[in-house]
Parts: sequence; structure tokens; C-alpha cells
Amino acid sequence: MSDQKTFRIATLGCRTNQYESQGYRTQLESLGLVPAKADESADVCIINTCTVTEAADSDSRHKIRRLVRNNPGSKVVVTGCLAERNPALAEEVEGIDLLVPNKGKEQLIELLYPDIENYPEFIIDQFEGHTRAFIKIQDGCNSFCTYCIIPYVRGRSRSRKVTDILREIEGLVRQGYKEVVITGINVGDFDGGVDKGEAPVSLATLIREVDKVDGLERIRLSSIDPDEVDDDLADAVLNGKKTCHSMHIVLQAGSNAILKRMNRKYTRQVFMETVERLREASPRFTFTTDVIVGFPGEMERDFQETIEVMEQVEFAKVHMFPYSDRPRTRANLYTNKVTSAVIKERKQLLLRKAEEVAYRLRERFVGETMRVLTEKTSDNNKTIGHTENFLPVVIKDYSLPSNELITVQLTQNTPEGLVGQLVGEEVF
Repeated sequence: MSDQKTFRIATLGCRTNQYESQGYRTQLESLGLVPAKADESADVCIINTCTVTEAADSDSRHKIRRLVRNNPGSKVVVTGCLAERNPALAEEVEGIDLLVPNKGKEQLIELLYPDIENYPEFIIDQFEGHTRAFIKIQDGCNSFCTYCIIPYVRGRSRSRKVTDILREIEGLVRQGYKEVVITGINVGDFDGGVDKGEAPVSLATLIREVDKVDGLERIRLSSIDPDEVDDDLADAVLNGKKTCHSMHIVLQAGSNAILKRMNRKYTRQVFMETVERLREASPRFTFTTDVIVGFPGEMERDFQETIEVMEQVEFAKVHMFPYSDRPRTRANLYTNKVTSAVIKERKQLLLRKAEEVAYRLRERFVGETMRVLTEKTSDNNKTIGHTENFLPVVIKDYSLPSNELITVQLTQNTPEGLVGQLVGEEVF
């Protein structure tokens, strides 16, 4: 482009959205644009929206209005799930110049600059502000859980080709990234994006191929259902050289009655069997999860069953979502809704329980020596990072560079995380 322009990108929602926004950043920078400074108006603003809950809708609209207000004269582009669900958004929210639904996401830059002849590829070579890079391997979902709008706004599942995924990861490693997170809307649906007549490629096969990438240090697997962790995938994760012994396995509810009403494809027993199988093979294996509180029909005993699972598993982290009615979903039509007051009460109880079990989990690792990838330094001279099995660690009295793998002895457990003391040659 002839003269240098500036851009600003705002992202709401999931890791897939974050990956896609990084794709736009990479494309814009390859066209010669630069990120706008904090105190200046950008020439182009892109807002990647979310619609998974009513709160996400509200946050997305608020973000759009604020960017329009703070960037006078900017060309404002809105994309993402809210843009897909509500094509009239540009009429409802003043200041939107271009609305790009999800199905046109990868062509957004072409729509923004229709006169350019050669468009940069939609691929990332960095992940701004992160020491771990998210790698989108598939999009869409075929599950149609009764609470979820995502299959309607993201479409049916489709996967990227293994060669494209590996090429992207290799490029990130060349840029210095040591850790990647395999992500997507439903990674368990991954099939390698093969052409008709070709045999599908399993997620386990992809993990083994990523494990071979020279220079890569860590591989994490993000957000998968327990019934999708078959023996082959478990073997790929447990026996990989670079695969982290930590996994985000989705629970949503500990009650079989609620799981059935949600149209989830597994039971509480299947979830626990998956956890126990991985932890038996690797005692250091840890888990994070998602939980929905206040799903229609959730009785006190159902909620307590969720608490029981949290007690048994001792999750390193729980992402909690209060139930939110979504249009077009079956749960939106259910009549036995949980009151907002009860949802609020259960939310607080669950969050306290999540902190309690995470603390108890970390306590078991005090005294061990582990490797930590540094992520950021706080203002009070502390370096923060995570172990291979996703335990948060604080290294006091050191301002260490980010994206460094260091060895620490875990000396203490605190509500903030484990305290790590540098050991060996890495003592500065």
C-alpha cells in the first residue's frame, strides 16, 4: 500500500476468535499497516464478536460503540458470531462500515481492500501478546447441544489439512515460539480436511506429526469432550516427547440427567473414566474444564453432583458460565428455567469450590522441581508462568524475559499460585 495506515483489532470470545484476529493482524502488517498507538485514532478497526451468551452480545455491542467513538473517521469492520447471527447489526449499531459473517471471515481483508491484486495468505506467524500460540485446526460443530448457538453461527465441522497446520507451526517456531495450543470449535471432530475418497486423518495422528516439529518444546490440546479421548489419542498425548500432561476436557455438568438434557454425548461416568485413565498413566496429569451453572431443570441435587466431580478431579482451573438463553436453541424453549437469584448463588459457590480444589491440587506439588515457561513480569518484580501440566507459578524477586523455559523448585503454595525458586545454572 502506498502510504502507511494504522489498524486496531478487538477480539471477544474463544481461542478460535483470537487465532483469527491474529490472522488479520498478520495480513494487515504484510500490507504495510501498523498497529495504532493507544492515544491515536486508527484508520481501520476490526471487531471480532462473540454471541455464545447474552453477556457476550452486550459486550460485543459495547466494544463496537466504543471503537466507533474513540476512532473518528475509521473504517469499522465487524465480524464473528454476532455478525453471523444478526445480519441487521449494521443497522442497529451506528458506525459500522462493513459486516462480514463467519463464512466470509478468511476473505475479510479482500472485502476491506477490493482493489488489491495479491492478498496475503490467511496464516499466522506470530501471536501478539502471548508466549503460547493458538493453532486453529478446525471450525464448526456437528453436535447441536441444546444450549449452544455455535453450530448455527459457525456451521458444520470442517478441518484444515495437516500440511498447512504443520507449516504454520514451523513458521511460529522460527519466530521463537516454544509452545502451541491445538484449538478449534470442536477439535474432536478433526479429520484432516481430506478430499472425497481419502481416508480421514485422526487427531492423534496430527498430534504425533506436530510432536516431530524441530524446535517446538510444548504442545497443549484444548477443549475436547471426554468421549473423544480414545486410546489412540491418549497414547499420542501420554507418550509424545513434547505433549503436555494437561488437558482441557469439557464437563458442563456432573449430573447425568442434565447432561442428557444438554444433548451431551457422554455421561459423568465416561468423564471420570477418562480422567482416571490419564491420571493412572501419568500421576502428574492435570485437567481444566468448562461448567454451565443453572441449566434449565438443574435441581440442587444436580448442582451438588457437579460439585462432587470437582472434588474428585481437583481441576487446575474451571471456566464457569451461567446459563444464558440463546435463540434457535432447544433449551431456549425449555420451561423449567432456574431463577437468576439461584444461578447467582450457585455461581459463587462453584467459583469458591474451584479455587479450593485448585489450591488443593497445587499443594501436592510443593517440593517438586519442574520446568516453567515464563509468560509475564508483574510490576512488583515477579515473573509468572506455568508448568508443563499447567500449574501457575510465581517466581519472586526476578524480572525474567518472557518465553523462557526455566527450572524451578516449587517451595510454597499460595492463592495466586505456586512459588518457584530458580535452581541450578538458571539462578541469576
